[in-house]
Amino acid sequence: MHINISRRAKQVTPFLAMELMERAKELEAQGREVIYLCLGEPDFPTPEPVVEAAIASMKQGHTSYTHSLGHREIREEIAAFYWRRYGVTVNPGQILVSSGTSPLMLLLFASILDDGDEIILADPSYACYPNFIRFMGGIPRFLRTRVEDGFQPRPEEVQALVSPRTRGVLINSPSNPAGSLMPVPWLEALSRLPVPLIADEIYHGLTYEGEERSVLEFTSEAFVLGGFSKAYAMTGWRLGYLIAPKACMRTLQSLHQNFLISANNFVQHAGIAALRECDADVARMRHAYDERRHHLLARLERLGLNVAKKPAGAFYILADARHIQGDSLALAYDLLEATGVALTPGIDFGEGAEGYLRFSYANSIAQIDAACDRLEDYFRSRGWLSLG
Repeated sequence: MHINISRRAKQVTPFLAMELMERAKELEAQGREVIYLCLGEPDFPTPEPVVEAAIASMKQGHTSYTHSLGHREIREEIAAFYWRRYGVTVNPGQILVSSGTSPLMLLLFASILDDGDEIILADPSYACYPNFIRFMGGIPRFLRTRVEDGFQPRPEEVQALVSPRTRGVLINSPSNPAGSLMPVPWLEALSRLPVPLIADEIYHGLTYEGEERSVLEFTSEAFVLGGFSKAYAMTGWRLGYLIAPKACMRTLQSLHQNFLISANNFVQHAGIAALRECDADVARMRHAYDERRHHLLARLERLGLNVAKKPAGAFYILADARHIQGDSLALAYDLLEATGVALTPGIDFGEGAEGYLRFSYANSIAQIDAACDRLEDYFRSRGWLSLG
């Protein structure tokens, strides 16, 4: 019997960060000791008020479906958060709460893309963006960015790519993989384009230098993706939200009703607790990440890996390893097999990051040091690092 695999499914490329992690797990099963600097997975436990709220919610019987947009209470808390943080008024009726931002990206692109429509995005950028776009029939229109800009897209170059088929411009600040912030004047300029901005703000709350600004400060006609995974150490809870223009909400709601129904009931109550009670926890984790950022930058310099622009947010450093090998995937596998250090190859994020390696500092300084010690020994053994 022949089973057909759809064209759209075949277009989805492997997520290389996950591929490296899965190979690392195989090595661990063989008895190898692996250090993971490959994924954006906070090593901190979820704050206690969040855990307690989820347990209390389950005990109170909050295990049923909810409103398809999410509990009114969590949407009001998200709106209150945007007012406190950015001075922006958000209508709770324009917030859709779901099981993380990934399904929300699928719904968003399903709602605005017909076959052949385009989304402009930076190269390099988050590995999964192009697959979300292609799976919904769209075409990713890549803009090659510059290392000196932290790989953020310049507004005049974005504008030059806008065509009659452009349906949005996808931006990410603080960014994955480079941890860079978009300059405020650039954000203002992009908000004046004749197509909507799609702003992935999932790393807000994890900024160490510069201004963390929401696109909603400059335009109300944008799509904003946010969530709890990164700043609140809630990756496995799967809770995110989309703020969207009013004209799109009924379509998004219908898609959510059909394909996802609603976000998890008691996890939404946990999210309310995060917004109300966990500012101090976020500040504590952010301080620790900042210490790790400085520490890892110094260790990478010792390894001879250049970082042209210091990251200002998120928990990633994109380091230039092109002097060692131009094939970042082969290099990442080589380093994993030889040293037991799991890193993400730059090619996962686009041709513009080929030859780079992404280091995540969502791990302890002790683990970062152990990983860098292994890499330093290996680099010296291969002649990639001076013996001095």
